[in-house]
Amino acid sequence: MPAHPGLRATCACGAVVLEARGAPMVTAVCYCDDCQKAGGQLQATPGAPAVLDSDGGTAMVMFRKDRLRCVEGADRLVPNKLDPKSPTNRYVASCCNSAMYLGFDDAKHWVDVYRNRVAPGPPPVQVRICTRFRTAAEPLPGDAPAHPGYPPSMIPKLLGSKIAMLFGS
Repeated sequence: MPAHPGLRATCACGAVVLEARGAPMVTAVCYCDDCQKAGGQLQATPGAPAVLDSDGGTAMVMFRKDRLRCVEGADRLVPNKLDPKSPTNRYVASCCNSAMYLGFDDAKHWVDVYRNRVAPGPPPVQVRICTRFRTAAEPLPGDAPAHPGYPPSMIPKLLGSKIAMLFGS
């Protein structure tokens, strides 16, 4: 089977370009309080494209952090934190206020690329997580399994990717 080609993500104006190598770990929509709050704040900045889906979720494509690189405009990526003590950084392209990806200061070995920045053709949603925090009134889309927290099926994916990363594969 041929290797997965990866994906490209660009900001709205095209000045920032990310490349992710290989297949994503998972494509998820998160409804946690932080993702909803940060998504609302980020998309409220002048000229910013949408971060939240119409139902309030934040769609992301998860990759090992050693598989994501910025190939253009790295100097325009600015970290944004909801709380100064939080390990979570939402990286925004300062040129057009596009939220690009989510990274962590702690030991997490993955990054989440905002699905709406992936072109052409972002991967389909595989799972909806943290739905217990969802505030939208309309029913959840039925395109993927929904979980009130993190599904047990994500644990082997995360562990497997961590082991593969440690062994350089």
